[in-house]
Amino acid sequence: MNAADKNELLLAQLIFMFQTASLQHMGKLKNPMTDKIDRDLLQAQMSIDILAMMHAKMKGNLTPGEEKMFSGVLQELRLNYVDEASKPAENDAAKPATPPAESAAKP
Repeated sequence: MNAADKNELLLAQLIFMFQTASLQHMGKLKNPMTDKIDRDLLQAQMSIDILAMMHAKMKGNLTPGEEKMFSGVLQELRLNYVDEASKPAENDAAKPATPPAESAAKP
C-alpha cells in the first residue's frame, strides 16, 4: 500500500470514528461500552462540528472521493441530528440551543 492510499484509508477511518460517535450520542447506535442506548445531543453536536471544521480546513486538498465521503457523512449526520433534536428531551444530558454549524463545510 502506497502512502497516498494509506492516508486516504486513515482519513476514512477518522471520519467514520466521528460519525459513529455522533450517532451513538444521538441515540441511534448502542454504546458498546455500556451496551445501552445513550443520548447526549451536545456531544453529538460536538462530533459533527469537529467533522465540519476538518472538512473546511481540508478544502482544496481532498480527492473527489474523499470530498464525496465527507459531504455525505456530514449531510447524513445533520439530518439525523435535526430528527433527534425535534424529539422530546427525555434523558438528554444537555440539549444544545443551536443545531451543528453548517457554514464551515458548505462550498
